[in-house]
Amino acid sequence: MSDENRFLCETIELARANIARGGRPFGAVVVKNGEVIAVGVNEIHSTNDPTAHAELTAIRAASRKLGSPSLEGCVVYASGHPCPMCMAAMRMAGIGKVTYAYSNDDGAPYGLSTASVYADLAKPFAEQSMTIRYQPLRLEQHPDIYADWKRSQDTRG
Repeated sequence: MSDENRFLCETIELARANIARGGRPFGAVVVKNGEVIAVGVNEIHSTNDPTAHAELTAIRAASRKLGSPSLEGCVVYASGHPCPMCMAAMRMAGIGKVTYAYSNDDGAPYGLSTASVYADLAKPFAEQSMTIRYQPLRLEQHPDIYADWKRSQDTRG
């Protein structure tokens, strides 16, 4: 069995164990240099946190283990097609590869597809189901928080 299939099997076993605990059928592992450094399952049922997806719980654990927000060089294996939130988080963390075992088409009959979210996000802001609006506002005494942040970084370094 290839390493990729072994890691995918691990995600499916994590998902199955999560079902047994009353959770959703999603598991994920983060791998670096061929070694699993973190695992996660969907914890929405136990935490009431809508962001507690398997990929995000695994990313959080991996970042803590590595002591860094950067997960460059890591690969994520997931039982199901990662949602847009998880895909964005993986990109923000520097993950360069994602492999998953079950597609959105596989999950659709069970209400477990995020294809409609992907489709909505592909539309221009004005056409999306959520109102998204840019409202430029600056504090008079602190007109640029980005410049303030940059200065704080420069004085620390």
